[in-house]
Amino acid sequence: MKRTLTLLLTLAVSAVLLVLGPMSKHNQFSVHAQSGCSNATLGGNYAFLAPGFLIPHGKANEVPFAVEGVVAFDGVGNVFTSGDTVVKGGVISTQQNGTGTYTVNSDCTGSISFTAGNAAGLNLNLAIIGGGSELFAIYATPSFTVTLDGKKQ
Repeated sequence: MKRTLTLLLTLAVSAVLLVLGPMSKHNQFSVHAQSGCSNATLGGNYAFLAPGFLIPHGKANEVPFAVEGVVAFDGVGNVFTSGDTVVKGGVISTQQNGTGTYTVNSDCTGSISFTAGNAAGLNLNLAIIGGGSELFAIYATPSFTVTLDGKKQ
């Protein structure tokens, strides 16, 4: 009787391990990037908010910085923004703009580089989520500590 109980318990544990073993691989920490993104993934207008800090030229201390507006992607690598509101250290500037280019990698990461307008010289690294419905970015420009969240309109 004791052997039968031990055998049944062993079989039950083995069966559980056989079922849970393959499932545990899906529960491990891993990064599964989206695939299939391209410049066409970003098309249309995205409302965005980008708060953070910057170090003004010739200064030692960071000051608060924020920008909000709408950025437009044309689906082929060009980016436009106009009518943005920027706040630097409490000073408000409206009707800010910029144009530039963007690149989207197949893993749904990418970059934006503004080359003209008030935003000229700003570079951002980005990640796209939801098939292009939202994007996250971080300024990759020295003296900026700013993140951006943009949602497709």
